[in-house]
Amino acid sequence: MYIAVKGGESAIKASRDLLAATRRGDLNLPAIGVAQVQEQMGLLVGRVMAEASLYDPELAALALVQAQGDAIEAAFLLRAYRSTLPRLAFSAPLNCDAMRPQRRISAIFKDLPGGQVLGPTYDYTQRLLDFGLLRGDAPAAVDQAPAPEQAQAVINNALESLSAQGLIEPALPPDGDPEPLDITRDPPRYPLPRCGRLQMLARADEGWVLGLAYSTQRGYAFTHPFAGDIRFGAVTVVLQPDELDFEIEVGEIELTECQMLNQFVGSEGAPPQFTRGYGLVFGHGERKAMAMSLLDRALRADEFGEQVSSPAQQQEFALPQGDSVEASGFVQHLKLPHYVTFESELQLIRQLRQERSDRQAAEQP
Repeated sequence: MYIAVKGGESAIKASRDLLAATRRGDLNLPAIGVAQVQEQMGLLVGRVMAEASLYDPELAALALVQAQGDAIEAAFLLRAYRSTLPRLAFSAPLNCDAMRPQRRISAIFKDLPGGQVLGPTYDYTQRLLDFGLLRGDAPAAVDQAPAPEQAQAVINNALESLSAQGLIEPALPPDGDPEPLDITRDPPRYPLPRCGRLQMLARADEGWVLGLAYSTQRGYAFTHPFAGDIRFGAVTVVLQPDELDFEIEVGEIELTECQMLNQFVGSEGAPPQFTRGYGLVFGHGERKAMAMSLLDRALRADEFGEQVSSPAQQQEFALPQGDSVEASGFVQHLKLPHYVTFESELQLIRQLRQERSDRQAAEQP
């Protein structure tokens, strides 16, 4: 069946050598280092970590260098490496309200409690090419060290006051606070609870999530979103080993969190109030976190008794197709030999054409 690939070992080795040479590029130019990618391509590194479900900026940068900047291939490499790691412990739930934000904004307050923290963002830049980068112009010096009184500053969530007034649904665990699913160990079974949906969205392809989220704003779901609280910063990771009766801080990770608000007119069991959509991703990924929160809210249609009529509201359409690794593999497997299947279909087409030709000849006067 696979005669065409017999004896192809030397060809495959040559192809891999050619790939390595292509990755290196012009030898007269300095090679891109992993540390450079980690420090200067932070947004791309964050995206790869999110889609791979592994927080390790250095390894994500390594995967990007190896994959020549292909984010999906890099996520595949990092996810494959993740599957080899032992699971030593479980962390306590992260307290994102205690985040030390580098950036925090809200679109629903004129005078935001705690103030807006613009931080590093493209929101206030002109979308014009900076030709100074071609010349290697150095950026202006910026003192990034926070003042002592701000070094450990924590900004409260912007939605707390509205939630206390009952104007926004409370952020509470489900009844009984059940153990959340782990989609990396147990295959998803639909319909998924919200914890499983959020896991799938967090590691879904950013372009897919963005497209579906955009569809909800284009009228393909009953949403009218407001950006309630968007923040990016460092969150402490805490473990409590079984043999100890106290928690241990093991480090920090950088996260982007987004809470979107949507109108809800109320029902017999709930008063009129704003409802929430939630997004959380590794690194600095506001677009992904915002899109995730929009899609999370759309997928809660059943919970609020809303009509389910759009793709973004249907779990079995919105969630499994968003896995970039599975989608890429299924599309790219078409490059493998399929000539036996094709030959059988080719014979069928020839037979159908002959039968059609014979039938037309018989019908001729």
